[in-house]
Amino acid sequence: MPRPLTFEKKNIVITGGAGFIGSHLCEQLLKDNHRVLCIDNFSTSDVKNIDALLQHPDFRFVKLDVNQPFELESLNELAAFKLPFQGIQEIYHLACPTSIKNFDQFKIQTLLSNSVGNYHVLELAKKYRAKVMLTSSSVVYGERSEGSPNVQEEEEGIVNHLTPRACYDEGKRFSETMFETYRQVHGLDIRIARIFRTYGPRMPLFDGHLIPDFILNALDGKDLVLNVGEEFKTSLMFITDLIDGMTRLMEAPQDPGPVNIGSDLDHKMKEIAELVIKMTDSNSKIVMGEKLVFLSELALPRIDKAKELGWFPLVRLEDGLRRTIEYMKANKILLSAL
Repeated sequence: MPRPLTFEKKNIVITGGAGFIGSHLCEQLLKDNHRVLCIDNFSTSDVKNIDALLQHPDFRFVKLDVNQPFELESLNELAAFKLPFQGIQEIYHLACPTSIKNFDQFKIQTLLSNSVGNYHVLELAKKYRAKVMLTSSSVVYGERSEGSPNVQEEEEGIVNHLTPRACYDEGKRFSETMFETYRQVHGLDIRIARIFRTYGPRMPLFDGHLIPDFILNALDGKDLVLNVGEEFKTSLMFITDLIDGMTRLMEAPQDPGPVNIGSDLDHKMKEIAELVIKMTDSNSKIVMGEKLVFLSELALPRIDKAKELGWFPLVRLEDGLRRTIEYMKANKILLSAL
């Protein structure tokens, strides 16, 4: 069997690359000396996340919807990637609406992203024999169990497929099935990253992602609105730890199966709000808000498999919050205008 060609720089596609996670991934892969093709339709992302990358010689952005058929080799702006000759070496598939407050607005797009969008991305991977990663989610395990909050990859979660948020939760389960089926039928080299709650710079504002809203309101002296119960607990991982975990999983010599990437430490959201007030030296108060359907108390990960890849979450909560606060202070005028 002939050995696959190797290239000085990989051609890497990132769908959903202008989002919170995708933009940080684009940055890291450029630092690692790869060519990055970012695909996004800005449904729940923002061009500001990739502004600093647009002039980079190894970066290209294409606005398209993965739920619609697309042909990359026909795009003149990708000539430098030499796709007919080099093809694509890796695909990170992140494209899926993730709005919390506007979740209902994107339900059909979410269904399509977790089915038709997957199909188009998997066919692209099949065409170029590219290694392809699905960014799945901790939601595949269902809500956390009172007896044992930590879950390992072999556990089968229980998800009600008829709930108001099932298009996302059940959609991620079906997405994993699609990727695994393409591995079985077409021999694709797939990776499945089950991502747990992540925070950091560039998170969407005023959309139910509590940490950025906590920080901005604390800086402005406004109330911090808790859109969950007072006892609500969650794991929290800083964005740089997630990017490290994803790239390590992609670089693994063999597919290890689904891998949990997240913090295994539990935090009360009310205590996070109190910490933000303290760290910003704010006089803000914490008030209860409406409970949002997309904010549920999810399981904590067992991360033994991720540790076998050499990964462990390194950023302490206080350090991650400090870096997020510094980012939001530096961009406060811009962010407040949104």
